[in-house]
Amino acid sequence: MDFTIRAATPEDCKDISRMIIELSDYEKMADQVKISHEELKRDGFCQNPFYQCLIAEVPEEHKTKDGHVNVGYALFFYTYSTWKGKCVYMEDLYVMPEFRGKGIGKALMSSVAKVGKEQQCARLQLSVLDWNTPSMDFYIARDAQDLTKSEGWHLLRFDGAALDKLAEEAPKK
Repeated sequence: MDFTIRAATPEDCKDISRMIIELSDYEKMADQVKISHEELKRDGFCQNPFYQCLIAEVPEEHKTKDGHVNVGYALFFYTYSTWKGKCVYMEDLYVMPEFRGKGIGKALMSSVAKVGKEQQCARLQLSVLDWNTPSMDFYIARDAQDLTKSEGWHLLRFDGAALDKLAEEAPKK
C-alpha cells in the first residue's frame, strides 16, 4: 500500500486527537483521555514543544469510509538518561485497524528511531500494556528488550492527588 510518513502540523491535531481516542478504546482506557486537540496544538506546536509527532497518510483513493487520509501516528518526546544521555520516548504508536499489516507501524517506528539517531539519542523507549501481546510481539520481533523481564524495571506514576501532595511537600522558596 502507498503511504507517506511526515511530520505532523497543527492542522493534524484533530486527527491525532481522534486516533488517540481510538487507541485508548483499544487499550480499554477511553475514560482516561482528557486532552483536547486544542491542547495538542498548544503543547506540540509552540516555541518549546513538549512532543513531536509523525503522521502516516494514505492517498485519497485509500481514504477510510469516514474520509480520513491520516491513518496512523507516532507521538514522541526526548528524555535524558543519567547513564546513557539523550533518549527518545515513543508515547504512542497507532495505526487504524484496517491499515495494519501493511508496514505503516514499522515505518512510523523506524522514522522515530531515525529522528532519535539524528539527535544522537542512545535509545528509543516505550511502554506496552502487559496484556497487549500483539504489540509486544511487534516490538520484540524488531529486537526491543523487555526491561521488566530482563532488568526488573517497573513504570511508576504520580498524578492527581498524589502529584499534588508530593508537590506541596517541596521546600518553600
